[in-house]
Amino acid sequence: MFVIDEAQLITQLQSKTNKNEAFKELLSLYKERLYWHIRNIVKSHDDADDVLQNTFIKIFRNIDKFKGDSKLFSWMYRIATNESITFINKKAKQLQITNEEIQQLAINNLASDVYFEGDAIQLKLQKAISTLPEKQQLVFNMKYFEDIKYKDMSEILETSEGALKASYHIAVKKIEAYLIEN
Repeated sequence: MFVIDEAQLITQLQSKTNKNEAFKELLSLYKERLYWHIRNIVKSHDDADDVLQNTFIKIFRNIDKFKGDSKLFSWMYRIATNESITFINKKAKQLQITNEEIQQLAINNLASDVYFEGDAIQLKLQKAISTLPEKQQLVFNMKYFEDIKYKDMSEILETSEGALKASYHIAVKKIEAYLIEN
């Protein structure tokens, strides 16, 4: 690991001579976090791997356009989030079903997914989360599973912290209601 400082890493990523080395560093720093962020959205391990690969391709191709207006982490998470949503939309269109139905399919497949390490309670929680609108799912997953601060989340999702706090609060109430009913 030759770089730790984010500003230094960005400089290395944007230089022609050290880009590949710096990108390896970037991968080692963020691959796992981005994988779990994507996995929380698309649910399937194989789909998450595909989306993660597309995310890093986009990051590699567009790193020169990164202006530093936000943290590198936020910029990459925004790309990963958008790639995940695009993936779900594309898959729904291919199968000629709604995004909600795609989510239900993904949840139903979780129980047989060899990479899913959750138990019955975790599966029930995933089912509850899948009943939320897309934005609330994102906010809940980012806060509950990834413990992302509202300030960072507001950069990633380009929404105010207040709106995110409200979304999270509403999502928690809906999940609680779902879990009590079922």
